[in-house]
Amino acid sequence: MTVSGVLIIIMGVLFAAGVYAMLERSLTRVLIGFLLLGNATNLFLLVVMGRPGEAPFSGSADPDAMSDPLPQALTLTAIVITFAVSAFLLALIYRSWQLGQADTVHDDEEDIAVRDRGTEEEDQMDDETSIEDEDDDATTDFIGTGTAPITILHHRDVDGIRDDAPTDRPRPSSGDEGEGGMPR
Repeated sequence: MTVSGVLIIIMGVLFAAGVYAMLERSLTRVLIGFLLLGNATNLFLLVVMGRPGEAPFSGSADPDAMSDPLPQALTLTAIVITFAVSAFLLALIYRSWQLGQADTVHDDEEDIAVRDRGTEEEDQMDDETSIEDEDDDATTDFIGTGTAPITILHHRDVDGIRDDAPTDRPRPSSGDEGEGGMPR
């Protein structure tokens, strides 16, 4: 077995273990799984790089003998991203431990209610959406009410509003100006 074959097998084991660990409810295990996935990604980029070669500096060697610098740059980027997400997960684990003395994620009451909701309730919710499709003319729930949630105010409606924002209207000619240089 070649070196690349061993690296591929190790990479596969790291990916499998990382995914398995990330599916746990413990945030610490999620962190460990994410670190395993990050290392598996780095090994993947190492395998993709191909055979080692000369340092990729211009003019120092034959271009065919140089190694590809792109996988090296991607590996450095993957290391930085793994470090940043790991720091974020560590902060989440620390805060979870402060609040509940555990790093296990529990289901919400709303999540349990949604999971336990029957098909009858879902069918009823589907019926409600069909009512909305029947009335295509209605664009808001506040049709015909005097208390719409949004009121558009113009500068003529309230004395305290200054309307000096630039507009896209063409400038009036010199004969169309009224008092104070404003258009009539």
